[in-house]
Amino acid sequence: MIPFISRKPVFLGLSLAGVVAVAAGGLWISSTSVAADANSKPGSASASASATAPTKPALTVTTTKAVAGNLLIKLAANGSVAAWQEALIGSEANGLRIQELHANIGDHVQRGQLLVSFSSDTVKADLAQAQASLSEAQANLADAVANADRTRALQSSGALSAQQVGQYLTAEQTAKARVEAAKANVDAQQLRMKNTRVLAPDSGIITARSATLGAVVANGAELFRMIRQGRLEWRAEVTASEMARLTPGTEAVVTAPGGTQWKGKVRVVSPTVDAQTRMGLVYVDLLPAAAAVAPGASVQGKPQMAAQANLQAFKPGMFAKGEFVMGSSQALTIPQQAVVVRDGFSYAFRLNPDGRVTQIKLQTGRRVSLPQGDQVEVTQGLNADSIIVANGAGFLNDGDAVKVVTATAAVAGPAPAKN
Repeated sequence: MIPFISRKPVFLGLSLAGVVAVAAGGLWISSTSVAADANSKPGSASASASATAPTKPALTVTTTKAVAGNLLIKLAANGSVAAWQEALIGSEANGLRIQELHANIGDHVQRGQLLVSFSSDTVKADLAQAQASLSEAQANLADAVANADRTRALQSSGALSAQQVGQYLTAEQTAKARVEAAKANVDAQQLRMKNTRVLAPDSGIITARSATLGAVVANGAELFRMIRQGRLEWRAEVTASEMARLTPGTEAVVTAPGGTQWKGKVRVVSPTVDAQTRMGLVYVDLLPAAAAVAPGASVQGKPQMAAQANLQAFKPGMFAKGEFVMGSSQALTIPQQAVVVRDGFSYAFRLNPDGRVTQIKLQTGRRVSLPQGDQVEVTQGLNADSIIVANGAGFLNDGDAVKVVTATAAVAGPAPAKN
């Protein structure tokens, strides 16, 4: 038989141990809450340190201001460069051999300058023969005139018949006609002699040469091709609606494939539009005297230097783009690098007084190249004198804190961590 053991002392022991554990846990929780309440009070040291801790900037940037001013209204167009007028220099010396060539492709020639010399031996012989025939005709004329004068003196005396008088007078007229014919023949041979020397009809640039030394050319054969006065023009292609906005005298800026910009002026607007492309031509004279040349160089009053500088930038037949200056208007502009394109929209980041940035959606317009850099017109979304991020805008998000430095010390990247 198992002896009976009383359970009451055991139960009381366990209950006492539980009460002690609960009391200890309550004291720990109470002390923790008191400490937390103390740290959360405004005057506590922990709260003060948390409130004054600086926000770490996400990026080091530079800033700029939106500037209001006049912006040129331009009309962009494309076209080809061509000679203002092209001169074809041909030969009038039929059947003569080219003896000397005095010009080549690329030479700048002046009006009246010798270009080609033909062999003149045959022409000299023909000229000498023509001059001899003239001398003979003049001698015959002198004899006929003397006979005619004697006939007139004796005509009233009846010593000569009427038939004889008529013969002498007719011989005089015939001799005069032969002299005139001989003179004409001499003039023709002198003209042939003149044509043995081909002269430049105007100043310009030689662009092609068909003449070959020693060749015997036919009458009218092309020898050289020349750009008159070295003048070039830009033939811009514009739509019918754009043609209505352009008038003779409108200024233009044409950009060569090499990047050189050249000033021009509209000479004439084509009176017709191509039926296939619906585009019209605008003829723009490229102005060498107003062109952008090397610093210190001047082409004013020097046609040869002007033409050479013109041809260095443009060549006939090349493609070029340009803009017509239609006037100016008020516009708000910001630097190109301050504009960030995301999801097909343009944005800028405005700097707030607390050192953070706000992303602003923009409506942009014209773009223009200025000495200080490319500028973009802002038509909506920004006010004048607004401070925006310039360099580093592409790395920012809305609400980021930034560190602003001067442009010379700007670094596009995260701000360095403090030690």
